[in-house]
Amino acid sequence: MSELAAVLMDVEGTTTPVAFVTEKLFPYARARLAAWCAAHAGHAALAAVPGEDKAAALAGWMERDEKVTALKEVQGFIWAEGYGSGEILGEVYPDVAPALRRWARAGVKLFVYSSGSVAAQKLLFGHSAAGDLSGLFGGFFDTRVGAKREAASYAAIARGTNVVGGEMLFLSDVGEELDAARAAGLVTCQLVRAADGTRACGRHEVAADFDEVARKFGLPEGA
Repeated sequence: MSELAAVLMDVEGTTTPVAFVTEKLFPYARARLAAWCAAHAGHAALAAVPGEDKAAALAGWMERDEKVTALKEVQGFIWAEGYGSGEILGEVYPDVAPALRRWARAGVKLFVYSSGSVAAQKLLFGHSAAGDLSGLFGGFFDTRVGAKREAASYAAIARGTNVVGGEMLFLSDVGEELDAARAAGLVTCQLVRAADGTRACGRHEVAADFDEVARKFGLPEGA
């Protein structure tokens, strides 16, 4: 394996507890969809939402956990209000912030790729309980670059960041995403977080946390 130049990471189940997304962020957005849509009826993000009742369509997508860019954008706008008011504070696992800071100091390029919008990603890391982590990342990617289970998406990210695929490590808790990344030539590792009940898919290297990732892949470790 080549020396790693970059780490690309998922958010939910990888850097951030699943419960924070499902029990805090999603309910916060769902409860405010109707009011937001009424107040922003002409917003460009709603142009891609079908039907007259935009809030109902968005709520349906949320219920089915659809990875629709328009939904993710609207959620991001709603969450921005919550982060701005202090009602929401981004959560990351305890091992994440120290590892990110060590890796960034060592010159490892860090990137995020999530189905959540780029704006939502920046809000979560910029308003995290561990401090503002957004400046540690060299770039953020969402479904506008492509679906997370398609190899072409990871190839596009590698090209866009000028990192050779074999020198980029992708971290995710989802086996199918890791399959796609490996097909694009990236190095892969599945995060199997006990708190989230993640199960190893059996097709990729496994780590319980970012400290184990560091040990397995030769990234800077803590004291």
